[in-house]
Amino acid sequence: MYLDAYKIKNFRRLKDVLITLEKDISIYVGANNSGKTSATHLVQLFIQGSKERLTIHDFSADCWDKINEIGKEKESGGTSTVADQFPHISLDLWFSVQENDLGKVIDLLPGLEWSGALVGLRISFGPSDADSMLQRYLDSRAKLPKRVEGEDQLSYSPTSLFDYIKENIGKEFSFKYYVLDRSFFDDNFNQKPGYEPSPLISEKGRSGPQILRSLLRVDCLDAQRHLSDNSAARSENLSRCLSRFYTRNFKKKEDDPEVQEALARAKAGLDSHFATVFGPTLDKLSDIGYPGLGNPRLMIRSALNPSAVMASQDGATVHYALEKNTGGACESYILPDRYNGLGFKNLIYMVIELLDLHAQWLDPEDDNQPSLHLVFIEEPEAHLHTQLQQVFTRKILDILKIEQEQADYFSSQLVITTHSPHILFERGFRPIRYFRKLHTDDFQISEVLNMSKLYEEMGAPDRDFLERYMRLSHCDLFFADAAILVEGNVERLLIPIMIEKAAPNLKSSSICILEIGGAFGHRFKKLIEYLGIVALIITDLDSIGADAESGASPDEDNEEEGDSAALKACLVSTAGAVTSNQTLKQWLPGMENISDLISATDEQKTRKPDAISPSHIRVAYQKPRVVTWGEDSIGIAGRTFEEDFAYENLAWCQNPANKSVKLFVSKNAEKNLSEMSKKIFSRVKSPGFNKTDFALAVLEKKPSEWQVPSYISESLKWLEEQLPPSTEAIKTKVDKVSTTEVEK
Repeated sequence: MYLDAYKIKNFRRLKDVLITLEKDISIYVGANNSGKTSATHLVQLFIQGSKERLTIHDFSADCWDKINEIGKEKESGGTSTVADQFPHISLDLWFSVQENDLGKVIDLLPGLEWSGALVGLRISFGPSDADSMLQRYLDSRAKLPKRVEGEDQLSYSPTSLFDYIKENIGKEFSFKYYVLDRSFFDDNFNQKPGYEPSPLISEKGRSGPQILRSLLRVDCLDAQRHLSDNSAARSENLSRCLSRFYTRNFKKKEDDPEVQEALARAKAGLDSHFATVFGPTLDKLSDIGYPGLGNPRLMIRSALNPSAVMASQDGATVHYALEKNTGGACESYILPDRYNGLGFKNLIYMVIELLDLHAQWLDPEDDNQPSLHLVFIEEPEAHLHTQLQQVFTRKILDILKIEQEQADYFSSQLVITTHSPHILFERGFRPIRYFRKLHTDDFQISEVLNMSKLYEEMGAPDRDFLERYMRLSHCDLFFADAAILVEGNVERLLIPIMIEKAAPNLKSSSICILEIGGAFGHRFKKLIEYLGIVALIITDLDSIGADAESGASPDEDNEEEGDSAALKACLVSTAGAVTSNQTLKQWLPGMENISDLISATDEQKTRKPDAISPSHIRVAYQKPRVVTWGEDSIGIAGRTFEEDFAYENLAWCQNPANKSVKLFVSKNAEKNLSEMSKKIFSRVKSPGFNKTDFALAVLEKKPSEWQVPSYISESLKWLEEQLPPSTEAIKTKVDKVSTTEVEK
């Protein structure tokens, strides 16, 4: 048996989300505050029946208005029942079961004609009796002091139904359990109109929580493991972890003769030691007449208990042995725990905790062992460097493997929440569940995307390319607020400083910069649109044509089959030139002729959100601007970033002090602008021009000396406008408004 999917409604920003799980391991990813932790905490709270840990603020924000509307309706004399209207937090669990699981899920079967589909159970948290609760609310409102005209208008509680529930949710709200029939739900597990789930009633008299706990055990290894580099705290934490493991899992001492003998010898030795130390002190008691006749004599005896020794802060602590090979013999240097690295210590801690939780599940104190163990691991990358993150993810399933004789009846599933691209590196696309933030006019909500569905829908070339790219580049696209897709290494190196110059507010956002190249950028189209994030594509015109005048070699960087294979890289101004850039041809703006690309409008270069995807995507490439050299002024667009940078900063590049940038043209004072453009074009295309050296040389110069190419600065400002303002930007704006008000 395994948990195939679960659906959450009205819990925090998870207004209505479906999360499907893999049989072995699933990975939750997404930007900060996208709902990943909420999706794990709700399952824990509902499985444990922890209503005391739920508050009215756990309801989605739009439920608050609905609750107050119901309260106002009752206050105004409304007579309609509200049991069906009142918002509930609900969790639908859908289990995939085998024949040998039927005994445990018999209470969840919707009927005798069950055909082997998924078995469903709904847990709902809401008013125990909505109408009675409303009456008590009205009664409490009636007891409030009457307002007297002219007096200060004090606010008496409860001011609203929301206020009443906030103070009385523990008394008024409870969990309810229902059996779900899969035939009354669509493919996305949405309930069909007119269907009412049946309350869960067990023929054996078991309650909903008892039935649920016989099916599923949920454990969570929290991200906040309170591990720091404080040596004492680290040693104590790990030792206590081992103590718990020992207490639960080691053989009882009364069942082990070797333990009995070891304890007896240790006890005798300690008793003799205590007699030596305390003997003189106890003998002095006789000076005051103790013990005297009939009084017991004091003795110090040891009481050795392995669990107590392990539990004591100073009883047994973790040490590390450093092996030293001395010509065949192996010696060990024993060091306390504080001398070991925090990363390894954290890895050991997590593994022991997981083994302990796993052992508790497989060997419960009672006979009611759940068939399924669901383990949530939050941010295992905390304190783990890259290699350990990958080792942990690669080996964790082996660590928790169930032995064959139990595998037919018991199973375990893992869910990892992470912000680490290195963990994704190990598992690929299919286990990823992406939490996408959606911004409505009034509320922030999230939806959850199943990346295995996209994996199946994409064609093999794009799918294989993206998976390999993610493995090679450790792509952090899944954790970003927005993405900037750049042409090559030069743009990747310079984009951070160009952001600082042109759109500094972007520094407060989580931006993923991907180096993709014009030949491969279009392969990201489906992924970007599926994720629904804001994306800016900064690429090159890459003009090619029959430019006999330039004498340029074939465009090897963008060489392709077909008619354009014989074309050569040429100046953008070449008549009849086309682009070799596949991103411009197959994605945005979907054009090939250079003349069309230059005249394309902002609307043509932008993909706006629609019913298919909320993605807002814009492409930016070189465009003509007036360049002046001497007495010449011509509208020029560079073919590549390096050319365009030269035109944007022509006087600066031609200054002998900036020769290291490698865009300097000898005897430039004797050349007109047309000749300069041809020289710069040839220089950038020459085999001796190293683009990375160019970028590093620019970084070496003061940023205030040069200008960001206009097509990049404008596009960065566009991206800045699409993202929510940073806290710093909001504060600046508020401060300005406040200053203005004071001046008024």
